[in-house]
Amino acid sequence: MNKSALRRTLSATAVAGGTAALMMAGLAGASAHVSADPNKTAANSYALVTFGIPHGCDTSGTTKVAISLPEELNDAQPTVNPNWTVEKVTETLAEPKKLDDGTSITKRTSQIVYTAKAPLDPHLRDALVLSVKLPDAAGKTLYFPTLQTCEQGQTDWSEIAKEGQDPHDLKAPAPSVTVTPAVAEGDHHAATAVSTEQASAVTSDDGSQARSWAGLIAGIAGLGLGGAAFFRSRAAKPAAVKADSSK
Repeated sequence: MNKSALRRTLSATAVAGGTAALMMAGLAGASAHVSADPNKTAANSYALVTFGIPHGCDTSGTTKVAISLPEELNDAQPTVNPNWTVEKVTETLAEPKKLDDGTSITKRTSQIVYTAKAPLDPHLRDALVLSVKLPDAAGKTLYFPTLQTCEQGQTDWSEIAKEGQDPHDLKAPAPSVTVTPAVAEGDHHAATAVSTEQASAVTSDDGSQARSWAGLIAGIAGLGLGGAAFFRSRAAKPAAVKADSSK
């Protein structure tokens, strides 16, 4: 194998290895905080919001997750998870709140509390799902401050970026969902656009994780192919020498 070919093989191998390393770093970062992934974001729609529960407080297992609802929401329907018990916490409003149908309420669900039947291993993840009716507030970002309690310690995921602040600089950002414009009935083009946006938004843990793993596997595959090409070239050289000596 000549030096030029060897350099190309080693360069390709190095790039593949570097890509794999970056993918691994990305996966670690993506799974480091509580995420909120909605299956819908259109105003006035009913959405299933999946909260990804990451590692515990350092090396301590998670025992309780309390998800606070933004004031724009009046209620949430928790999905049963066999690993947790769940309860709703209500609050009395300072004054009655009038709903779109003309009725009024004096209480609202302010928090959903999941309690682990056994501490969640800090090396494992779990998902808690809430069904909510999104408000008629396109462009509004709804924040769900979440308190993660562990066998030892707590992590309060409640930080909200201030104007001009990069959300990625926050150590414990609150999970959030941004409401998009409502889809007009029969507007199939708009529905497709919203569906595409939702597919891109489901990240955290799930969609982005899958894409990251796919990229990682591709990088490792490239690494293997580069090594295979190198050994095939090495194996081909002795065969050529033997053919010449037989003349």
